[in-house]
Parts: sequence; structure tokens; C-alpha cells
Amino acid sequence: MNKPLLVFMIMLVFFTSCSQTVSLEEAASTSQKSVYIQNKGSDTIVNLALAWAEQYQKLHPQVSISVTGGGSGTGIASLINKTVDIANASRKIKQEEIDAANANGVDPVEFVISRDAIAVVVNPKNPVNELTLQQISDIYSGKINNWSEVGGENRPIVRLSRETNSGTHVYFLENVLRLGQKDNKTFFSPDTLLLPSSQGITTETSQNPNAIGYDGLGYVTSEVKVIAVAKDSSGPFVIPSAASVNQGIYPIARDLYMYTSGQPTGEIKAYLDWIRSADGQKIVTELGFVPIISSTSP
Repeated sequence: MNKPLLVFMIMLVFFTSCSQTVSLEEAASTSQKSVYIQNKGSDTIVNLALAWAEQYQKLHPQVSISVTGGGSGTGIASLINKTVDIANASRKIKQEEIDAANANGVDPVEFVISRDAIAVVVNPKNPVNELTLQQISDIYSGKINNWSEVGGENRPIVRLSRETNSGTHVYFLENVLRLGQKDNKTFFSPDTLLLPSSQGITTETSQNPNAIGYDGLGYVTSEVKVIAVAKDSSGPFVIPSAASVNQGIYPIARDLYMYTSGQPTGEIKAYLDWIRSADGQKIVTELGFVPIISSTSP
């Protein structure tokens, strides 16, 4: 073999080897950044989920987390249809949803990721400061239509609610309008205005002196006045807060959930473990929700 040809072949082997090395390095780099978690559901949870995702991705740059809202029903439907890894919900999954999931080969597993209070809010100019659950139920069902009937001014009541796909709407219907009674068929008055977001409730209430609305505690701002709520007329009337929720004395409190298909593994499990750890729960407090203080086992 002549010398020029030998040199050419050696160089060819060298560059081929380098190319393979680069390809292997690129493949390794790609594999390190290939973990993708899709998270969807409750609009109550969406800001909290976004904050969690942002912080977790800083700690684990190989993980990409997509967070979208749309409501608890949307998140659970996506889990049933196998289009998300984690569904967020501000209510418990319904039996018919579990049945639909099982029929599609999905076994929903529930994780409590924080707690929340639903605050009843009015315009700051409204002189009403406290209401019982029964009064709130009567307002939203249309039995009470004027603020003068509950100690306020002679003004018509404008009812604001989250839309029907919202887990907050479902929880408020079942536990406030229907007072937690399974056989109670009370429903929202037909003239109730359904708004697509918590921010919409706050904005409308802050601008309308006749309005009443409800929001997750993490969405309450100084633009609205929070009503003290009692189980009945004997009291006590309690303002929602992390303390009153943990003490069990605020009557409209709930758990917030994430659902997975089967027991999570790998990065999904690691992410959920971090969310429910002390570090993850610090973000819960920062955003005005209530951290879980009991065991974090599912």
C-alpha cells in the first residue's frame, strides 16, 4: 500500500471515530434532557403548579414540565384519555370518572399536595361582614336576593361563580349550597354569572358594590373584602387563613390534589415527592395556600 493512501485511510478512521464520539456525546446530552412531564387541570392550582415547575426545573435541568389549566374536570379527563402525566384537581375525583379511567386502562392514584380555604368575598364598600353557610346557600340559590335581608343596604345581590368545569364550583355547590348533604338538590340561581377564572371573580367583585363571589384563598387580594363565615348562627364567625384551616375552624376548607395513572415512578415520582417535601411546601405558603402538615403518604 502506497504511503499517501495509508495516510488517507488513517485520517478517515480518525475523523469517523471523532464523529462517532461527538454523536455519542450528543445522544447522552439529549437523553439527559429528554424527561418531559405534562401537568394539567385545576385553575386554582395552576399558579402553584407553575411555581413548583419553575423551581424544580432549576434544580433538575434535565426535566421539562408543562403546566396548563382548564379546570379540574379537564385535567381528570386528560388523565383518563392518557394525554397527561399528572392531573391537578381542587376536588376529589368522582366515582364515574374512576370507572371511566379504569375502563380505559387507567388507575388514578391520589396525592394531597396542599390545602385551601374558599373565601367568600364582597366589594369593600359592602357593610356586610359575616354570613352563615345557610345564608350563603340561600343567596346563591336565589332565596335571598337583596343585601338588606342579611344586614346590608337595600341593593340587589349579584352572584358570581366559577364555571361548571371548575373543581371549586363543584366543591362550593356540594359543600356550601347543598351544605354537604348528599340528598340535597339545591342548585345555583339561574342568574348567577359564571366566570372562567379566579382573577375574574376578584376583578368583578372589586368593581361591583352589589357582587358576591368566592375564590381560593391564594387568589384573594386587597381589592375585595373577605367575609367571616360560620357553620350556623351560633358562630363562631371565622375569617379564612392558614391558621383557621389547620385548626379546623374555618367551615369551607378542602384538600387540593394531583392524580397520576398508577403509582408514579422515575422523575414523576421524584417530582411529586419534592412537591410534598418541606422545600416544595415552602412555595405553598409563599403563594397563600395552606401546606400539608400531616403525613405525606398518598
